[in-house]
Amino acid sequence: MFDITRLKFIRLNLELTQHALAKQSGLSQSIITKIERGEIDPSYSSVKKIEQAILLLSTKKEAIAEKLMTKKIFSITRDTSTKEIIHLFQSQKISQVPVIEKEIAQGLVTETSIIEKGFKGKCAKDVMIEPPPIVSSHTTQSVLAGILKQYPLILIVKNNSFVGVITKADLLRSIMRNE
Repeated sequence: MFDITRLKFIRLNLELTQHALAKQSGLSQSIITKIERGEIDPSYSSVKKIEQAILLLSTKKEAIAEKLMTKKIFSITRDTSTKEIIHLFQSQKISQVPVIEKEIAQGLVTETSIIEKGFKGKCAKDVMIEPPPIVSSHTTQSVLAGILKQYPLILIVKNNSFVGVITKADLLRSIMRNE
C-alpha cells in the first residue's frame, strides 16, 4: 500500500509541484497541501488517486526505448559467413548482431558465440545463439536495464517493424547524458 505520510518526500524526489500532482490526480492543490502537512486524513479513494498519479507521472519522466535506441540496425542472415560477421563487427565497432530474415529474428551472433563455437568455414546459423528480446518502442529505461542484465542486445519494434536496437552501451550513454 502507498504510504501517504511520505507524499511530500516522494513528490519532491520526482521533482513534481503540488499543482502538477493535483492536476494529474483530480484533487485540488489545497487538498494535496493539507495531506502533506498532515492536517487531514485522506479517504481511501483520494490515496488511490494520488498513488496512480504518482505512478503515471514518474513513468512519464523515465526515458523510453524510442529515445535511447540506436536507429541503424545492422543485421545478417543465417547464411552470412563468420568472416563477413567479424568484418562487420570490426568495421562498425559492434560486438553482436541479430540474425533477421523476413522480418523475423532468428538468432543473435556475438563475439563470444563465435569464439566459443569456432569460426573457420562457418556461417551465422552455426554460431548464433537464441534471438534477442523484442520490446515496444515505449518500453521504459528501467525495464530495458533489467533485460540488459540478461541479454547483450534488445530489438525495438514499432508498428510490427524493427526500428532500432539497444545495447548496454546505449543505456550507459543515456545515463552519462543525464548526469
